[in-house]
Amino acid sequence: MGDGDDDDLAAVPSGPVRVRVPAKINLHLGVGPARPDGYHELHTVYHAISLYDEITARPGDTLTLTMQGLGVGELALDDSNLVIRAANALAATAKVPAQARLHLRKQIPLAGGLAGGSADAAATLVALDTLWGTNLGRDELARIAATLGSDIPFLLYGGTALGTGRGEAVSPVLARANRWSWVVAFADGGLSTPKVYGELDRLRAEGRAPAPLGSSDELLSALRQRDPAVLAEALGNDLQAAAISLRPQLAETLAVGDKAGALASLVSGSGPTCVFLARDDAHGADVAAALTESGLCRGVQLAHGPVHGARIG
Repeated sequence: MGDGDDDDLAAVPSGPVRVRVPAKINLHLGVGPARPDGYHELHTVYHAISLYDEITARPGDTLTLTMQGLGVGELALDDSNLVIRAANALAATAKVPAQARLHLRKQIPLAGGLAGGSADAAATLVALDTLWGTNLGRDELARIAATLGSDIPFLLYGGTALGTGRGEAVSPVLARANRWSWVVAFADGGLSTPKVYGELDRLRAEGRAPAPLGSSDELLSALRQRDPAVLAEALGNDLQAAAISLRPQLAETLAVGDKAGALASLVSGSGPTCVFLARDDAHGADVAAALTESGLCRGVQLAHGPVHGARIG
């Protein structure tokens, strides 16, 4: 074995590799009609916020997953889990054995409209790319990610980005990075994303859904202006009416945020998590206090964005 081979082996860590990955919200979520493949055509602006899950990868003789935090006892840890699916997809692409001990520390709620499962898959790809020494790079990992789920490519990159197709085609938004203050309100239980899309289709067929959002141009312009009041006016989510139809209490949660002075109140993605835009962190703390006092939420947390995507460390 030559010196170069020794160097290559030395570059592969013995473990553990820890990767932290953020949740996402949608600043703009325009939903088109269902496509022949069952997905809906999306035009969305993704935004990564400072609410994190963490994946730790260690060497192993087989592929295993353990977890702590939210969802213990609810989240399957078998081949149906996006973490295991991501590991197997990377191993198949790189032609390496799918062997690792993976541990998930979960703080992003299940089925909350924050892409927690997608975040965990993105973190797994980054962690195992390092652990296995496959060194594929973000763009190749994003191609693998797109085969697993619509939100996963974005969570590899983070920041703020435009998503098209079913959301998997990601382009960074070239806006000067401003720090936006958010309040995140968690509901009891989750909402099934397919059910929310199905409810939107039903409401539209019955003529009971709000008019679909237009382009994201106004939102992108608002990001460039760096004024939270301007951004508030541009936020929108076509899935919000469907989420409220399935979980009417969400309208009460949004109303509490409005009354507390939030600049904007929005269902996150397919819900049931609600997010509120604040002027700054101090204002956000006031909004968070009102939401906590209402008793409508399982929990409330302050966050900011944009933040980086899945990162080691």
